[in-house]
Amino acid sequence: MPGARLTVEQRRTIERGYRIGLSQRQIASTIGKHESTVSRELARSYSAPGSRSPKARTARGGGQGYRRAYNAERAHNYAVIKARRRKDRRLDHAPLREEVWKLLRADWSPEQIAAMLPKLHPTDPDMRVSHETIYQSLFVQTKGELKRELAAHLRTGRSSRKPHSGGAKRWTMGITEEISIRARPAESEDRAVPGHWEGDLLLGSTGKGAVITLVERSSRFVLLAPLPKRHTAEIARMSLAEMIATLPLELRKSITWDRGREMAQHAQFKIDTGIQIYFCDPHSPWQRGTNENTNGLLRQYWPKSTDLRNLTQTDCDDVALRLNTRPRQTLNWQTPAQVLNRRLVATAV
Repeated sequence: MPGARLTVEQRRTIERGYRIGLSQRQIASTIGKHESTVSRELARSYSAPGSRSPKARTARGGGQGYRRAYNAERAHNYAVIKARRRKDRRLDHAPLREEVWKLLRADWSPEQIAAMLPKLHPTDPDMRVSHETIYQSLFVQTKGELKRELAAHLRTGRSSRKPHSGGAKRWTMGITEEISIRARPAESEDRAVPGHWEGDLLLGSTGKGAVITLVERSSRFVLLAPLPKRHTAEIARMSLAEMIATLPLELRKSITWDRGREMAQHAQFKIDTGIQIYFCDPHSPWQRGTNENTNGLLRQYWPKSTDLRNLTQTDCDDVALRLNTRPRQTLNWQTPAQVLNRRLVATAV
């Protein structure tokens, strides 16, 4: 989920870090953004007036030095002007528009359409469009019955897009380096060792229940549990501990969570279960991308307007079984259950 656009102060921080030779990852950590955001921002300086050649390094006197100049004020002014500029909607091309609408009606996602158009029309360069342009034209250009009809074919069924800013309040007190995601065991990074999980709450309609979602990083195996009423820190801790109790010891290594208030009792949870919870950086959902992706799959069964107050553990188990026995491309078309079982057998040898 995208975050807020860069502010001028964040761009000034990028400029200062860049001048003294900090890496893009270090700069991104400082401003609370993903390193790809910093990479794209700096790449734009190639075409900025007065930029140095990308092949020429700066002097090393003030630090490592970089290959080109970056000016925060100029970059921010350029971004503001570009944001105001009317974007060219390529779906003004009638044959392309009709092809996109036809594929949307066939329940293709904008990403699938953008990827397949070059294969469906290999000799026609006008039949090319990005998935973002499809979304923009769908939500901005279409109106009335056509907009409602086409939007109903999207996975979410939404007829409008969410703003880039806002969102739920996050609990930030007490997050130290010892429980930051950077302290997570190195073995969890390459997904070779099972037992490292990512977790979150999947919320129903406002005030109408939630589901705890746990996803095992190496296999994408899913565990679900209902929170039909309140999801306070105490209730979330107790429910999560019950989920962990169903697992063999080999699968109780770590959990990565965002900074939601429901995990405020993480210290007590560690005492109860022996499992450390590590927390992502603020506004960094990509740091637990496996869970984010899984929550997106779960929305097929529980859309955001769903009332989850009557949800039972049996309901959750049924949905988890569907996901755990579904072949996944990222697993070379094996199921999460197959992969987890194989890795458990391997660790027992």
